[in-house]
Amino acid sequence: MTDVNGSIVLAADDPAALACFYGALLEVERQEGLSRSHWRVPWPAGGLLEIYAPSRSRPQPRQPGRLALCLQRPSAGADPMEVLETWTEQAARLGATLLHPPRSESFGVEAWLLDPEGNRLLLLVR
Repeated sequence: MTDVNGSIVLAADDPAALACFYGALLEVERQEGLSRSHWRVPWPAGGLLEIYAPSRSRPQPRQPGRLALCLQRPSAGADPMEVLETWTEQAARLGATLLHPPRSESFGVEAWLLDPEGNRLLLLVR
C-alpha cells in the first residue's frame, strides 16, 4: 500500500503575497514551492497549504462559494473573544476584509473574513 499525503490547494494572483499572509496568521515560515509562482505554508492539521498562480491556459476565476479555509486556535485561558478580536485585527492589518464581526457560537467564537485575494476565511477560537 502506498502512503497518501494531503494538501489544500489555493489559486492566487500573487502566490508569494498570499503565502506571506497565511504564514503570518499561522505563525509559520512559508516555503518556496516547485516554481517561482508556487509557495507552501505548513498547515496546522498536517500537510501543506499549496498556493500557486494558475496557468493562463487553465485560469481559475475568483468566485464565492461554500468552501472556506478555517484557522483555529485555543484561547489558552484568556477571554476567547479578546483572542479572536486581536487575531481579526492582525488579519486586517495583513490585508484581510472583515465579512462578519466576531460572535459567540456554541462551539467557540468566530469571525468570517476575506483573505487579500477574496477567499473566504473563518477564524475560530475555541
